Amino acid sequence: MKIIIVGCGKVGAALAEQLDKEGHEITVIDTKASAIQNVSNTLDVLGIVGNGASYSTQLEAGIEDADLLIAVTDSDELNLLCCLIAKKAGNCQTIARVRNPQYNSELDFIKKELGMSMIINPELETAKDIIRLTRLPSASKIDVFAKGKVELLKIQIPDGSVLDNMQIMNIPARLHCNVLVCAVERADKVFIPSGSFVLQAKDKISFVATPKNALDFFNKIGISTSTVKNVMIVGGGNIAVYLTERFIEMGIKVKIIEQLFERCEQLSERFPGALIINANASDNNVLIEEGIKDMDAFISLTNLDEENILLSLYARKNSKAKVFTKITRLTYDEIVSNMDLGIIVKPKLITADRIIQHARAMQNPKGSNVETLYKIVDGKAEALEFHVSSNSKLLDIPLYKLKLKKNLLICCIYRNNKIIIPNGQVFLKEGDSVVIVTTNTGLDDLDDILD
Repeated sequence: MKIIIVGCGKVGAALAEQLDKEGHEITVIDTKASAIQNVSNTLDVLGIVGNGASYSTQLEAGIEDADLLIAVTDSDELNLLCCLIAKKAGNCQTIARVRNPQYNSELDFIKKELGMSMIINPELETAKDIIRLTRLPSASKIDVFAKGKVELLKIQIPDGSVLDNMQIMNIPARLHCNVLVCAVERADKVFIPSGSFVLQAKDKISFVATPKNALDFFNKIGISTSTVKNVMIVGGGNIAVYLTERFIEMGIKVKIIEQLFERCEQLSERFPGALIINANASDNNVLIEEGIKDMDAFISLTNLDEENILLSLYARKNSKAKVFTKITRLTYDEIVSNMDLGIIVKPKLITADRIIQHARAMQNPKGSNVETLYKIVDGKAEALEFHVSSNSKLLDIPLYKLKLKKNLLICCIYRNNKIIIPNGQVFLKEGDSVVIVTTNTGLDDLDDILD
């Protein structure tokens, strides 16, 4: 597809990199020549210095022939204007990043009236990811499929676990659990395992299950399923607002530490049920005095990555809380990968992944579309949910007869409100949703899983 990206910040650059890898024709627009040069020097893209909301600039970028325009500048209003002009000039599909919480209640109206394909709020999407993970404190990642009926969860096998030295095929019989292990990380290697694969302590495994079966599995292997009852949040920005709204609804006690007094006043007025502390969390003993040792979860959301890293390291050392660390700079990956920071959340990558999912589905409007897409195991594999269409080559054929690509696993089938963990005798039907895990990135049609 021909895709125009307006805004070459961290999100725009991440989008350009991923979409370029997937073989799309990419044009990037930014008012800063240095931003265009940075992207153009590393990727096979066309760069244009200019205002993305300008009709003439969009014409220069080829809007009349474009399939998709993605606006991810720092301005919500500019992003919406870019999409409006693109619809009039080229009638392509459009996606805008809109971050201001004041627009949240109006997003459906804006999307409909401007004829947009998608509006994404990075802070809200990040909050949703964090909230899912507080439900099961032992899981380091939870992705959802089939509208929440199926989950892909990631845990690390502890020393002494019943899973240590167990073949995957023996899990259902020995533990009486209906789950399917679909990816294993061991040291720097990623495996899409067969049934004969032998698990080891320290392995990080990703498995598919219903929420109920996931809880049962955790209990059977001796991993805690206790729920979060209280949480400490450092930084009172938009992510903290979305989290606090949901946590209070869930009956979770919330304590927010915010350095700016004016922001504390705003938060206190909005959330009378939360405890708002005006303090610098990095000052001596502030976290201890505010009860970090008694917290079930600690979430560091300041605007400084370095401060988030230090606060999370301190929380890991001085509490048993589940720790979340917000990281904005994507270049920090190698630095933080070996640090004990708990769960690292990257709003910019979450945004990019959601947009790429939409772009992947666009490529195949008549086939078995990508319904959901997640990057897993640090981006080394993908978990995809496909809708099975009437023209799929896989219909009504037992799975054992299919010649599938290597490093690919059919993990789950969702049919008529029922979850099927497949064996070789199962076959796909029109209307099914099927979840695939693979290291073969770039799939956009279910038939692409065939070798």
